[in-house]
Amino acid sequence: MFFFSEILKTKDVIISLALQDFKLRYAGNYLGIVWAFVGPLTTILILFFIFQFGFKASPSEGIPFILWLTSGMIPWFFITDAISSGSNSILDKPYLVKKVVFNVFTLPLIKLISAILIHSFFILIIVCLLVGFGYFPKIHWIQIFYYLFAAVTLILGITWITSALVVFIRDLVQMIGILLQFGFWLTPIIWSEKVMPEKYLIFLKLNPSYYIVQGYRDSLLFDIWFWEKPILTIYFWCVTFFIFFIGVVLFKKLRPHFADVL
Repeated sequence: MFFFSEILKTKDVIISLALQDFKLRYAGNYLGIVWAFVGPLTTILILFFIFQFGFKASPSEGIPFILWLTSGMIPWFFITDAISSGSNSILDKPYLVKKVVFNVFTLPLIKLISAILIHSFFILIIVCLLVGFGYFPKIHWIQIFYYLFAAVTLILGITWITSALVVFIRDLVQMIGILLQFGFWLTPIIWSEKVMPEKYLIFLKLNPSYYIVQGYRDSLLFDIWFWEKPILTIYFWCVTFFIFFIGVVLFKKLRPHFADVL
């Protein structure tokens, strides 16, 4: 498509704006971008102590609970951060929207790249944890890049939809936050899917984030390739490409009206 070629032409500008966005998100704080990592790490530690020592959570399939928890929390942090920031990408930079020469399609992508920078740090954290617990690198770990690509494709489609609609429906920002909270508890991130009756698992797997969260665990902990789950993989990509297509069409249709509303 035309706008994809335009994105490739302006890739240097996109990367520069993404780095600038990454820095500005925490500008004015004494610790700066350190807060980007402190918050999620604190959440993981709190949940770990609550479930490990409060509810006496046992290892999942022989995997230490901290590894099982962290490998699920890390992709979820990425999903929520990218969707939340991406949904506000148009509102955050109205001055760019009014510039005819600027490709507004790239604004959600800029937020996404900024989120990837933070996500990369947490991938390093889980790798260090794994090595610390005696789990040394395996060929399956490279699959993380596949699931990251899957997450990026899904998130980009979602944020093209939400960022375009938020311009006209500001309350949608709050609704997205609520939906992400529901998504957290409806995705087996801090609880195992094995506690759910078999007949309800199909509904659990309809959630695209399930594929990504479980994919990270399959890659890092359980040595399972994505092609070993063909039905789930086909379903995920069908849903993701549908969302991506709707995102492109909707954004393109609403784009001419952004400047009038802003």
